[in-house]
Amino acid sequence: MENIGRLTEVDVRELWLHEQYDFSNWLAKESNLNYLNDILGLTLIDVDKEVYVGSYRCDLVAKDETTNTTVIIENQLENTNHDHLGKIITYASGLGAKVIVWIVKNAKEEHRAAIEWLNNNTVDDINFFLIEIHAYKIGSSNPAPKFEIIEQPNGFVKRGNKAKSSNDELDKRQSEILMFWEQFNQVVVNRGKPFNIRKATTDHWYDIAVGSSEAHIAINLVNKDGMIVVELYISNNKDLFDHLYKCKDDIESKLDIDLIWDRLDNKKASRIKHYIHDLNFDDHSNYDVLMNQAIDVAVRMRDVFKEYFL
Repeated sequence: MENIGRLTEVDVRELWLHEQYDFSNWLAKESNLNYLNDILGLTLIDVDKEVYVGSYRCDLVAKDETTNTTVIIENQLENTNHDHLGKIITYASGLGAKVIVWIVKNAKEEHRAAIEWLNNNTVDDINFFLIEIHAYKIGSSNPAPKFEIIEQPNGFVKRGNKAKSSNDELDKRQSEILMFWEQFNQVVVNRGKPFNIRKATTDHWYDIAVGSSEAHIAINLVNKDGMIVVELYISNNKDLFDHLYKCKDDIESKLDIDLIWDRLDNKKASRIKHYIHDLNFDDHSNYDVLMNQAIDVAVRMRDVFKEYFL
């Protein structure tokens, strides 16, 4: 075929002359932030720019919608340096961030190694990402940005190190959970990504945003009971649960599935659950069916419950 274009790289400084006024402003827009959401497995909302930490300013600070985790993003459209490495640690400490994202033009080997060391030696819930930003075009086309992960947290390794002090069964269970979510993510992609993909980990839950910080959809693997639980998890709002419960008949009619309404009076959270049976980590033959069922229910619950939020 003769009319095949050639992919050429564009200097990102030609697209964004200034990190703060150009690149940070571009990245803060929801449509552009989705580029990051896709590779981080997060749903970033409530973005603030130039947030002060002492006499310094962090480029972007956001929340992950499903976990309410603070995420900081430091942009550096040049080679990594010690100054910015120190800044991201300072910002993380000052803002209580659990996810730290360092976006650069070029990552030096010593800084790549430093981020790898931080991921392997910090506590489980602190996660560092080192990401290069590149841009490409074909012929005279508009340039297209591309984020390339250089270093990222390996949740399985971190939890695996802890599991070695326990027993072989725990290691096996975590491996099965990780494999399930990796396959689950592929099914989500094959279905056109009806929700943002989250990084596969050894956690037994998988959270999906619903457009509100008050609640999210959670998919939980409960192998000991042979089931997948898909639920609306309301973090700390009994008024919201009570409001939804008043609409119980309408909601269940629209969903056309059985729901367990659990107000949990003695706890902050409330849960509205649906059970999918026949999960067995020792038998993967029905995984495709179970995963598609879980996705169907999660999407329906998200879309229906959103109509009734206060």
